[in-house]
Amino acid sequence: MLAGLLTDIATDLPTTVPRAGMLTSAFALGMVVGAPVMAVATRRLPPRAALSTFLAAFIAMHVIGATTTSYPVLFASRVLAAFANAGFLALTLAMVAALVTPDRLSRAVATILAGTTLALVLGVPAGTLVGALLGWRAALWGVALLSVPALVAVTIAAPATQGRREAGSLTTEFAVLRRRPLFRVLALCVLVNGATFCSFTYLAPVVTERAKLQTAMVPVVLALFGLGALAGVWAAGRFGDRYATRLVPLSGAALLVGWCLFALLAQYPITVIVLAFVQGGLSFALGSTLVSRVMRNSAGAPTMSGAFATAGLNIGAATGPALGGLVYGSALGAVGPLAASAVLLAIALVVAVLLT
Repeated sequence: MLAGLLTDIATDLPTTVPRAGMLTSAFALGMVVGAPVMAVATRRLPPRAALSTFLAAFIAMHVIGATTTSYPVLFASRVLAAFANAGFLALTLAMVAALVTPDRLSRAVATILAGTTLALVLGVPAGTLVGALLGWRAALWGVALLSVPALVAVTIAAPATQGRREAGSLTTEFAVLRRRPLFRVLALCVLVNGATFCSFTYLAPVVTERAKLQTAMVPVVLALFGLGALAGVWAAGRFGDRYATRLVPLSGAALLVGWCLFALLAQYPITVIVLAFVQGGLSFALGSTLVSRVMRNSAGAPTMSGAFATAGLNIGAATGPALGGLVYGSALGAVGPLAASAVLLAIALVVAVLLT
């Protein structure tokens, strides 16, 4: 959500736009560390208690972020909120993987990730709009308030017992991470998601500085990216179980071409509008497919599999915006993150070949 509010945050605290962009990396970094830490800490707790605790902490961190005047405090609140978010997602993915048959895993994972994708469709542009009208703090207050009914729902409806989520030996579960097929898919998750969030975090400067569109178009472009992402997740859920081996190389190659075209033609408004949708769709179709493959390859780690998938995605989400900030501050300017995304996709295709 903060991707569309970087300039306002930088002006208010005060700090620089690239440093404000690091708040996105801070959240992703908290997800990376928080996923395995929270999975270990709560692996023997009832799901209802664990999920409720995660949501309560998430709410508290957004209240702190909305009221602070200190960049370090805001940064810390993003990391801790991410710990809660990571625990929530890791536990949810592990639970859903235990409840479905292998031939329906992609569809089940896509259903869960559709919630995250809907946040791009609705939350990011809505947060940007609220931030533009009422200030960036109002956007954080909005997240805290919207999470309250979610907390109530989880407290009432989440499973009160472990069910089919059996906690085994941690030594055995972590040994799964060393398997070559899982390492390959995790590496692809890092690179693909890094490319996605490298450019997504800096779409607002692309819209206003490169395409010369009005600031009011920023929420529109972010929403188009989110709509494309939702379509991509749907496609991954619909076809991922049958055509995963084809989806990965084809969507990866298409993504590489798309990021190259985006970087070369970002000065044209129609290019920004069309490719925001297309790249959102391809990025999340490939990302969702890779998450499903992580879950398949870590079947021997029933309580840590969700943490593996969450960490893989968010290593990319942490490094991508950081890389985007570096190239954005260079001579390339707003085009830099788009070019960096193309480079990351090229590396991903090489990794896919070399580690096959």
